[in-house]
Formats: sequence, structure tokens, C-alpha cells
Amino acid sequence: MGSVRKASAWLGLVDDNDDERYYDDDNYAGGQESGDAWVTDPRVKVASETAEEKGRRIGTVTPDSFRDARGIGELFRDGVPVIINLTAMEASDAKRVVDFAAGLTFGLRGTIERVATRVFLLTPAHTEIVSGEAAGRPTDGFFNQS
Repeated sequence: MGSVRKASAWLGLVDDNDDERYYDDDNYAGGQESGDAWVTDPRVKVASETAEEKGRRIGTVTPDSFRDARGIGELFRDGVPVIINLTAMEASDAKRVVDFAAGLTFGLRGTIERVATRVFLLTPAHTEIVSGEAAGRPTDGFFNQS
């Protein structure tokens, strides 16, 4: 593929069909290799079992409606920090979820923090939030070019 074609594909001006050369028809099957399909709710994501054993899990939930608040509560009750992304919800339902999360964190002695617009972090009582603010940066370092 020429450099102009690569640049056009990168900009999205033409289709990039160059990926087809990487697949061998004998070794690549479009479907699942085994008959067991792993199914999960795409709105709730939790780390692997190894991370669960070490206590290093963070749940992310992108609810569609208030009905999905139960998943948030179950993760948080198990001691898992939860990131809630409410950008896909209507404003009235998003407010209800935030109210639910605030009550949940109060009841279980955790904290709730707004990370971005309509994105919240719920942390259990035993979790410390480390901020990436300027506290650790030297004042006379590289970026202070006086």
C-alpha cells in the first residue's frame, strides 16, 4: 500500500482493506472455536478472577435506565470501586441514579466523586483516591522555563 493510500485510509477517505492479507483462511475461522459462548452484560465490566483475588478490581457501569442501579449497588456492596458513566441516560434518570449512588455511599461509608460531566467514581471506605494534581511536580523542573 502506497503512502498516499495509507494516509487516505488513515483519514477515512478510502476503505482500508489491507487487513485481509493477515488472515490465513485455513487458520482463521470467523466463528467461535468452541460451542460455549461467553455472555455478559456489556454495560457492566469487572476485572478477571486474578484481580478479584488480589482485591484490585474496579467496575465500570454505563446504565441505560434506573433499572441498572442494582448492578451498581451489588458491585459497591462487594467492596469494588465503581465508575458510573451516565452520558447515555436521560437527565431525569441520571439524577435518580446519582441520588441512589449518594445514598449508597453514605450508607456504606464510602465516597462519591464527580470525575467528568455525568461520570462519577464511587469508592468504598477502605479505598484511597490518589489525585494526579501538581503536588508531586517540582517547581523548578522542565516546564518552568523562565
